[in-house]
Amino acid sequence: MEDVAKFLFGIAGNVIALFLFLSPIPTFWRIIRKRSTEEFSGVPYNMTLLNCLLSAWYGLPFVSPNNILVSTINGVGAAIETVYVVIFLCFASSKKTRLRTLGLASAVAAVFAAVALVSMLALHGQARKLLCGVAMTVFSICMYGAPLSIMRLVIKTKSVEYMPFLLSLAVFLCGTSWFVYGLLGRDPFVAIPNGCGSFLGAMQLILYAVYRNNKGGPGAGGKMQDDDVEMSGDARINNKQVAHGHHEGGAGKSGKANKMDAQV
Repeated sequence: MEDVAKFLFGIAGNVIALFLFLSPIPTFWRIIRKRSTEEFSGVPYNMTLLNCLLSAWYGLPFVSPNNILVSTINGVGAAIETVYVVIFLCFASSKKTRLRTLGLASAVAAVFAAVALVSMLALHGQARKLLCGVAMTVFSICMYGAPLSIMRLVIKTKSVEYMPFLLSLAVFLCGTSWFVYGLLGRDPFVAIPNGCGSFLGAMQLILYAVYRNNKGGPGAGGKMQDDDVEMSGDARINNKQVAHGHHEGGAGKSGKANKMDAQV
């Protein structure tokens, strides 16, 4: 019965994380149409790509038995995020932006390659699982922590204009699904980061409940202090993407998207 429940929560996490991974599509369609990345940042997509790669690797049978659902959604997420990064490189608004994105992508590839090679060539059994699990947990928590800047903005402006409800709900559901999956599988490397994701998603929902009647009200569109970002039409869309953190999810991870980004 426990195995069935774990499987069902894993399937739910896969579905929700996929939504998180796909949620930036409107942004990238805009980039393709305008043939420019404008003011969008490529950092969230590179970080989500790294998270997906590490999570997919962790879920493989020779690293972590009985976690194939973690690998499936994160493998899909890695493919989706790779497409986003390639689009970002093709339509970078400046040479500096292209070089920065290329540097980040190279760093992502280097970190993943290092973890994968060390785990396969130098470690075995529990030691291999420990290295890959710790790496996955660290980057999953980083990914889930991305919306903190949006939450800070909501509190400062007392407006949920830049924090879409559905994405916040998806982050909460995704994190919760994978948290329960990790608990049922007695896997702290899945449960801990997704527990953090579930908590942060819940905090976003609480903020939404508190400020739901104030969308774009006083203070929402004005200038922030020096350490804040002034919101333009482009930045607003970009912040919505960061809010799901990719998001995204984090699946199994977190993926689980992001997502809402979804560890899995």
